Amino acid sequence: MFGKLDLSAIPFSEPIPLITSVVVILIAFGVLVLITVKGWWPYLWHEWITSVDHKRIGVMYCLLGVVMLIRGFADAIMMRTQQAVAINAPGYLPPEHYDQIFTAHGTIMILFGAMPLVLGFMNFLVPLQLGVRDVAFPTFNSVGFWLTASGALLVNVSLFIGEFARTGWLPYPPLSETTYTPGVGVDYYLWAVQISGVGTLITGINIVTTVLKMRCPGMSYLRMPVFCWTALASCLLIVATFPILTATLAMLTLDRYLGWHYFTNTAGGNPMMFVNLVWAWGHPEVYILVLPAFGIFSEVFSTFSGKPLFGYRSMVAATLFICIVSMMVWLHHFFTMGAGPAVNTFFGISSSIIAVGTGVKIYNWIFTMYGGRVRFEVPMLWSMGFIFTFIIGGLTGVLLAIPPADFVTHNSMFLVAHFHNVIIGGVVFGIFAGLEFWFPKAFGFRLHEGWGKAAFWFAFIGFWVTFTPLYVLGLLGMTRRLQHINIEAWRPWLYVSVIGVGILVLGVIAQALQLVVSIRDREKLRDVTGDPWDGRSLEWATPSPPPFFNFAVMPDVEGEEAYWGIKLRAVESQQLSPEPKYEPIHMPVNSPVGFYTAFFTSVFGFAMVWYIWWLAIVALVAAFAGFVIFAWRDVQEFEVPAEQVASVDRNRRAARAALLERLGRHEVLT
Repeated sequence: MFGKLDLSAIPFSEPIPLITSVVVILIAFGVLVLITVKGWWPYLWHEWITSVDHKRIGVMYCLLGVVMLIRGFADAIMMRTQQAVAINAPGYLPPEHYDQIFTAHGTIMILFGAMPLVLGFMNFLVPLQLGVRDVAFPTFNSVGFWLTASGALLVNVSLFIGEFARTGWLPYPPLSETTYTPGVGVDYYLWAVQISGVGTLITGINIVTTVLKMRCPGMSYLRMPVFCWTALASCLLIVATFPILTATLAMLTLDRYLGWHYFTNTAGGNPMMFVNLVWAWGHPEVYILVLPAFGIFSEVFSTFSGKPLFGYRSMVAATLFICIVSMMVWLHHFFTMGAGPAVNTFFGISSSIIAVGTGVKIYNWIFTMYGGRVRFEVPMLWSMGFIFTFIIGGLTGVLLAIPPADFVTHNSMFLVAHFHNVIIGGVVFGIFAGLEFWFPKAFGFRLHEGWGKAAFWFAFIGFWVTFTPLYVLGLLGMTRRLQHINIEAWRPWLYVSVIGVGILVLGVIAQALQLVVSIRDREKLRDVTGDPWDGRSLEWATPSPPPFFNFAVMPDVEGEEAYWGIKLRAVESQQLSPEPKYEPIHMPVNSPVGFYTAFFTSVFGFAMVWYIWWLAIVALVAAFAGFVIFAWRDVQEFEVPAEQVASVDRNRRAARAALLERLGRHEVLT
């Protein structure tokens, strides 16, 4: 009745996962008890769980991403410390557990940490920057988020029941075939990633449609903020490549469940087909993550330099160039696997050329700062730290794009250092810059500046102390994924790397303290104007946090920097624009379909992992029934009265008028 599931699936004989499981379960139970005792369930259900507001969904994406980043960072700590203590010794992690940890680390950090955070920023910001009230398909947007959360849940369930994959974050066959990995670890991976991949694809379709079809009056393509361009390029890559990932993992699933032979070594299968297909998704995935981060940096550099972004049109061209060329570089991930000199040459050249687009962006950011009135606020620190870090990562990437050099460094710790140089220096630094920058817009108060600067410096220094030794170890011949070390000469470098991890931990603590102190002092840090940084794009025209309908009246854009022009006209005339005529607004009603679908999808995925066929059928039918019921609903929108719209907007105008009066005729709004 329960397929392969029995009590042996619970890791009673493994103290680390068992203790971790107990602690996590107790924390989760405590949170549920607190919510129940405080009576927060109605608020959470109506305002968050069933919400179709793009801003709420964006915040939930970011919250999911932060939680999963912490989980992935915990795995990283265990890997680095294991290698440091396992020099001519077994260490504290047995091989089978260590293999699960490095697989979970990569999977979680990329697909369930960075991806939700990037999707969260796109969900929150794109409609606000385009001057519209929501994404194209609000309810579909909720489904996308909850499916992503469903996949993340399955990954974490594997910590408590069963095991996770021991194949690496990309499950290369034939190792991932049933013959060599008969357990449920690969199955957890397959169902978690396929379910979350569908959610990501839904969000990608939503953002692309929103950008192409739902801009406010006057918002032509070449008036859109650069973040909207990078979000569009990222989501075009999602729409193009995530079906490749889904199809590839579906074929591996058929191999494992039905004994088919897509990727086996026998019966006509070809493991190299998997490698080609998965990297045809995998390398564009890097740009899916980093392009929105580039958009964040563009907004930050312009705002904190007090001037328009240098070379706006070249930034747009570079973004689209990267979007296209990123589809032509995947084979550099397996130069050493025998594709031949002609193929290696083509992909080596394309991998080098793509750096041109990034170089254009970096020079434009530097020229944006040049001659500007630079303010070294916390978002700007993360952005400047990115430039230094990402340039080094990019240069080592160009080195790896040269096939002969790649033959020397392939599968070494040099590659690990390069990858983290790009992803942490580009994506994670961008995420932290964005969180600092738009936090007051989302929650109505700033984050504490002192703790924010401490977190940056701990993270920046800790990063270099952690990963610089890995470059050296790679050149000394240390390969990836070693559970124990037999070469004494590597010991000092591994110890230095662990010290760097300790510094990074201090950075995480500083960020946690920053959040706690900011919540405690939120009245002192309150943003009453909606524009705490002297911003230049339309999201800063709304109150902080914005109302659920975003704009009382749809903006009419003139020029490339819509909001900056509005502010300058207000300062010059020393008065706000005339009060508009307020009219009722129609907004989509909340819907539980996303949560409902994800709940039964989680049950379906768990049942498929453990071969509980009857439960899988029931869950699949229930999830489908939810869609049918939703499709038959009669009421899809509700009306916001003009009086409510007017009340919200008049409060915003009053705050802006008071600020304008204080600043005087020749001051710029701050």
